[in-house]
Amino acid sequence: MSPAVRFPAGGPAAGGAAENTRTGRRRIEAVRRTTARRPGAVLLLAAAVMLLLVWIPACLRVGMVDLRVYRTAAPHLLSGDLYAFRLRLPGPDLFPLPFTYPPFAAVLFLPLSWVAWPLVSAVWTAASVLALCVLVHCCLRMADPTAPAARHRRRVLLWSAALLWTEPVAVTLALGQINLLLAACVAFAVERRSAAAAGLGTGLAAGVKLVPAVTGLYFLVHRRWSAVGWSGAVFAATVAAGWWAAPRPAADFWLHAVGEAARVGPVGSVLNQSVRGALSRTLGHDVGWSAPWWACAVPAALLALTAVVRTARRTDRLGALLAVQLLGLLISPISWCHHWIWSVAAVLWLTHTPHRTRVHTAALTAWGLALAGYLIHWLALAQEGIWEFGRPWYLAALGWSYPVCAVLTLVTLLLPAAGHGTGRPGNSRQSRSSSASISRMP
Repeated sequence: MSPAVRFPAGGPAAGGAAENTRTGRRRIEAVRRTTARRPGAVLLLAAAVMLLLVWIPACLRVGMVDLRVYRTAAPHLLSGDLYAFRLRLPGPDLFPLPFTYPPFAAVLFLPLSWVAWPLVSAVWTAASVLALCVLVHCCLRMADPTAPAARHRRRVLLWSAALLWTEPVAVTLALGQINLLLAACVAFAVERRSAAAAGLGTGLAAGVKLVPAVTGLYFLVHRRWSAVGWSGAVFAATVAAGWWAAPRPAADFWLHAVGEAARVGPVGSVLNQSVRGALSRTLGHDVGWSAPWWACAVPAALLALTAVVRTARRTDRLGALLAVQLLGLLISPISWCHHWIWSVAAVLWLTHTPHRTRVHTAALTAWGLALAGYLIHWLALAQEGIWEFGRPWYLAALGWSYPVCAVLTLVTLLLPAAGHGTGRPGNSRQSRSSSASISRMP
């Protein structure tokens, strides 16, 4: 007589389920080990797929529309009608696209018009992916300056491969936007010890697109007066260069176009994730600089400024830089979803800060859902038209997603952070706790 066959509790089905679970865990562990050993291959594969997804449509049909504007509008700098230029492309959701940057940016974009479109679009995309790696490198170096070189390199490669697929990064690549290049320039400049290098990078970025000028606040809080002077001087030089190259377009921009938010695009579109955009969708009209805007913008600005000061005092460089950039995004009249490249820094700071609270978890979860779920993309598909302000209350509420994530992050930045030293020798126990936490990270 055969010995009795014993099945796990629950019968043969339970045994099969347990075996499947163990098999799944082994596969996940194998994938984790492979990605840890070959992080460069992971990034290369992700970048190649993204390049093909962006570049092929750009060559076969209308794509990378912002890069097309840069390339097509730049020669109009020489003819004097740069800010009368409109790029008209087919499609019901594409309005005539103007050139919205200072004249100095058009000077830099002039060489793009001399090169064939397939080459321009491919090189621009590759450069943007490289800029993402530089941004991640600088953010991680500021967040954890003591990390061993091998661990830091692995983190940069794997984080870049993952963040490549978040909404602001993917949309930036799809539109051929300059956001990644400017963010990388600012992050690299801020990390430099040399005041001249820091000012040069920040001043150039502000000369191309005005919003990076908010980085000057970072230098002020850290009392880097020489960097403030250098960035102001470089920015003034970009203004002078643009005025010298094209006096009439420069006058048009600095005296008229610079303050016209509606000229940039539809303020009420869900793509505009500034306080003004979200509030306008909620109230059903463009709030402009009215009392409701001040009622929302002033508390947000005070929260951000407090976070900047608090993080600077505890020498949290990434936290201070993040708070400054979130301030600029919140109070700017137009902050398209692809402008929110600094959400990359938010995710990195929230992940690698040694101190954990429920607010940290809530902020990181909110960013994860918004960025990985492409929430703004789905809301844009649900809106009746990009120029319409009115929408159902639940869509208007969801349209606050990026500002809400930013406020949650700013609140988190205000909390005591055990992992960031204050420069006093009495924090040895705190430092040992921080080092132990960091050592357990991949």
